[in-house]
Amino acid sequence: MVTDAIEASGVLSSDLCWLLARASHALTTELTAALEDLGISPRTHAVLVTAMTGELTQSEIARVVGLDKTTMVVTVDELEAEGLAERRPSRSDRRARVIAVTEAGRVKAREAAKVLDRLRDDVLSVLAPDERDTFLRALGRLACGRLAEPVPCAHPVRRRG
Repeated sequence: MVTDAIEASGVLSSDLCWLLARASHALTTELTAALEDLGISPRTHAVLVTAMTGELTQSEIARVVGLDKTTMVVTVDELEAEGLAERRPSRSDRRARVIAVTEAGRVKAREAAKVLDRLRDDVLSVLAPDERDTFLRALGRLACGRLAEPVPCAHPVRRRG
């Protein structure tokens, strides 16, 4: 198998971008499959739980989750169609609309959280218990610190679908 040959040679074993992209794609695929029975995707879940943190506008949620405007609109449309969230006028700015999570959305988010917890525990079970906490803290520092925002570049990289 080609993948085994590449891994065995170690050519990409120190390529941080390749490692993170490969892990992200595999984990996102597994998470998508795990959430299918709930009728929710990782993206809609991320929007739901972010909206539950306070009175946030669609743009604010998109920025936190990392979605472009078009994808965010489609996602909120999906959540509204399922009765999981709704757009409401902001109490602080009459021109703005906030995303409010319905009770059905809160229930769905709690159900999804259980699935995410089980999957996280399963994925991390290949690490020793002390390595798990270290790994999550270090990855969190990278994702929310040094790698939180992409740098400007002449040929912007598209996110994987």
